[in-house]
Amino acid sequence: MKSERREKMKEEMTKVLIPTSLYKKIEEKIKGSKSSSVSSYITKVLRESLAKEEVAQEALNKEDEEKVKQRLRALGYLD
Repeated sequence: MKSERREKMKEEMTKVLIPTSLYKKIEEKIKGSKSSSVSSYITKVLRESLAKEEVAQEALNKEDEEKVKQRLRALGYLD
């Protein structure tokens, strides 16, 4: 786990602008939580969101693949 954190710390960073009102809401939300900063919280939330999208995309791809297999079976190309 520590080496993973070190790798994340080595990542090149950039700035992203968000509305001040949103920043303040996040600041309040993370008080007393494991998140050490608004930036770390936002990074965590975005990573989780992107991971969910990737899983959903994979599921769609598997679903599409199954549809193609069914069509090929119906045409007699697959057993």
